[in-house]
Amino acid sequence: MIFGPTDLAEAAGAILAHTHRLGGRVLRKGQVLDADAIAALRDAGHRSVIAARLEPGDTGENEAADRLAAALEAPLLRRGRAGTGRVNFAAECAGLVVVDRARVDAINAVDESVTFGTVPDATPVAPREMVATVKIIPFAVPGALLERAEAVARAGGPVLRLHPFRPLRAGLVLTELPGLKASLAENTIAATQARVGGFGGTLLEPLRAAHETGAIAAALGRLLDAGAELLMVAGASAVVDRRDVGPAAIVARGGEIRHFGMPVDPGNLICVGRIGPVPALVLPGCAGSPKPNGIDFVLQRIFAGLDAGPAEIARMGVGGLLKDIAARPMPRARAAQAEGAPAPRRKAIAAVVLAAGRSSRMAPYNKLLLPDRNGKPMIARVVDNILSSSARPVLVVTGHQSDGVRTALAGRPVRFVTAADFADGLSASLRAGIAALGANEVDGAVVCLGDMPLVTARVLDRLIESHDADEGRLIVLPTHHGKPGNPILWDRRYFTEMTALTGDVGARFLLARHAEAVAEVELDTDAVLRDFDTVESLGDLPERMRPRLDEERDR
Repeated sequence: MIFGPTDLAEAAGAILAHTHRLGGRVLRKGQVLDADAIAALRDAGHRSVIAARLEPGDTGENEAADRLAAALEAPLLRRGRAGTGRVNFAAECAGLVVVDRARVDAINAVDESVTFGTVPDATPVAPREMVATVKIIPFAVPGALLERAEAVARAGGPVLRLHPFRPLRAGLVLTELPGLKASLAENTIAATQARVGGFGGTLLEPLRAAHETGAIAAALGRLLDAGAELLMVAGASAVVDRRDVGPAAIVARGGEIRHFGMPVDPGNLICVGRIGPVPALVLPGCAGSPKPNGIDFVLQRIFAGLDAGPAEIARMGVGGLLKDIAARPMPRARAAQAEGAPAPRRKAIAAVVLAAGRSSRMAPYNKLLLPDRNGKPMIARVVDNILSSSARPVLVVTGHQSDGVRTALAGRPVRFVTAADFADGLSASLRAGIAALGANEVDGAVVCLGDMPLVTARVLDRLIESHDADEGRLIVLPTHHGKPGNPILWDRRYFTEMTALTGDVGARFLLARHAEAVAEVELDTDAVLRDFDTVESLGDLPERMRPRLDEERDR
């Protein structure tokens, strides 16, 4: 690849390295220069530009990223589409991600231009959560280099494996000693219930037993008879030896103790055993705490169907220091200051649905309330698509026929916002919706139009995945065959500007003002270009979604 100043006479097909604003036109970084773009640059007084030109054998960044990602595909990991030299992988279900560290290192050692980043090994993830990303650093890489990276990626099976969490039935025995506070047992039940439920499992009715081997063994037997697939003992006194009463009860039921202790703190004094195929744990004293501890490390492997034996526990030391750490590492000196601070949250993108307009172009009907062949109003179909995406919270801005919109969306987990001045135009609805979002509640918002029922959850999730404040992708614009569409995702740093808009305009004119921050996402569907605001346009809807206007007229 040739990179550097390029005379416009030689720039046809070159890749623009930096964004240029040319009056009313914007040429963005990464754009392939054609005759029109070159003419616009020349008319603006440019004689050369910084650009990249591919040489024979080079592979463009998106094709290269897509090919390497294809070599890294694995079951239950959804591969995204290539954009700006990047392909993301996301989990299709909740589970535990296991990473082959040596293979990841080998891929990254091929060349600085090819990178592959993943979450840490043994990371629990939720559905749709990003777990890995391929990024090609320059605009293109030599084909031979890409082939070497592909070969490393394909050698030896998947580099990433997602092991889904199984909905296990768990049993808990709480031992009792005279003078033990009842609140301690209740805390342990609540924390255990939350842990088991977090993996999709269910906790059977907890049993209480005297703090002695025979009583605990009998309780374990009752839980096995009740169908327990995981057994846990929370002792009134912490286990101190593999021959203590809790481990001895497991052995008394015909089981075995596989390992006592672990290099994780809190959680050092856990005892791991099994009765037949059923894992059996004697929990450490931190069992009553909801904070991360060694119990979580063991449970996530058990629920993922992976072994949690001596070899696996011995490898938990790196990353096992959890004491004085809430949800991510922090300096000990600041631990007291951060006491009680909320845990870091994942990226949150809200959806603001504009449903306040008068629908004047479709008079006498309100397009949003027209039911389709199945009786579902257009606004309900739009909101159901949004609720199937990862956008949260979902705010619906009402104004004209507000009661009708609220009735059409009854029972759905949305927040309603009233735009009292909706008659002033589109900006009034937008201002109301954005203003209703708390300053620190979300990282951004995708602004959805109530008359675009063909925009699916898949499209919305593509936009959300493309947003990355760290990389400057702050405004995400969907396109189809190069034409800009809706909805548009806005980073929260633009909320102030959006709430200052006036008149019958949306935020689209802000795109030119912040061209460097715009990331275009090319889609294979024209749904992002199609709104339905006239009677004639309704004929272009799929048959099942077309309203029966004659029936509405007769009502």
